[in-house]
Amino acid sequence: MKTVRSLRISVRQLGAHRTRTGLALLGIVIGVSSVIAMVAVGHGARQDVVARVQAMGTDLIMVTPAQIRPTGGRMQVRGTVTTLTSLDATALEEELIQILAAAPWASRRVPVRFQGLSTTTTVEGATPTIREILGLSLAAGSFYTEREEATGARTAILGSTVKEALFGPEPAVGQRLQVGPVPFQVIGVLQPRGTDLSGSDQDDVVLIPLRTALRRVLNQDWLGGIYLQARSQEDMADGAEQVRWLLRERHGLDRRGAEDDFEIQTQAELMAAHREIGDTFTTLVGGIAAVSLLVGGVGILAIMLISVRERTREIGLRLAVGARRRDIRTQFLAEAVILGTGGGVAGILLGMAAGGALAALTNWPIQVEPISVVASFTFSLLVGVVFGVYPAYRASLLNPVESLRSE
Repeated sequence: MKTVRSLRISVRQLGAHRTRTGLALLGIVIGVSSVIAMVAVGHGARQDVVARVQAMGTDLIMVTPAQIRPTGGRMQVRGTVTTLTSLDATALEEELIQILAAAPWASRRVPVRFQGLSTTTTVEGATPTIREILGLSLAAGSFYTEREEATGARTAILGSTVKEALFGPEPAVGQRLQVGPVPFQVIGVLQPRGTDLSGSDQDDVVLIPLRTALRRVLNQDWLGGIYLQARSQEDMADGAEQVRWLLRERHGLDRRGAEDDFEIQTQAELMAAHREIGDTFTTLVGGIAAVSLLVGGVGILAIMLISVRERTREIGLRLAVGARRRDIRTQFLAEAVILGTGGGVAGILLGMAAGGALAALTNWPIQVEPISVVASFTFSLLVGVVFGVYPAYRASLLNPVESLRSE
């Protein structure tokens, strides 16, 4: 009963000074809401990254040309490497049992024109197997075939961004456009894929047969990379290592003892790296937001000390009529706990609302984590207790006679 009576008295005291109580709550509310909203953004971003990586396939191995050399004590990519060729892709697919399929590609930014309209986009030449390896879907038309690849056909598939820029709402399939100086016929339009992990628009692309790209558009005989599909996720690590040794042998690197002139990355490595980045970001923003909780605790401390000073005569009167010092401590500690608890509840509601508003305004993925809600509320409660102990202890030590004499 004494605890209930103390809580009632605390609520009345806090309600009697609403402005001061509101200021004490503000720091806690801001801290809790910031933790919940920022952690929700961090977790949502991580899940979005994982979904994007998985959409590309969990059995993907990517090989890109790169000359890595030590510079200033660090390994850095230097220069343009032209040693990766279509014959390498064929060898990887035919000689390694861990590799199910290969899709060599090469790309460059090129002007694309249709009638009076023009846009500069990424023209990517690739073999038809890229469709299965990357899981590409068509919104209209068809994909080019192995026969069209072998004959160097001038057929093109447009990303949705290019299609909208050149054709708007009108159908693009069957139309003819200029890719650089070369005329191509549009045979398909890709389903929208959004941005990749680096923020680049994956729909700002024109896909054409690799043979056509190398001979007619890019005027080169080397590749920009090779997409490889492992037979299973279990084969990825061993497959990546076998790819490395076969390419080193084909490029004569073992005989010279030279560094690799290519880079190999698996989807598992890419996913792990971005998960680590996401976790670091979440921890960082959560830690920064938690600092505001401590600031809110200092606010509670200041407000409670002011309350002790203003209520000195009340404390002296209660002690004079028989209240124990423990009762005084309980009274002021209850007020601090109410401030911490109330700020925690209000902060949770505000944080969830802020997360929803961010999701609606920015289209960012938001995922509120129950653990962040529980941790934030627990921390706000502890802040109320910790920063309320000293004012409560100080109030309980007041001398009743001197307190009654105070003005």
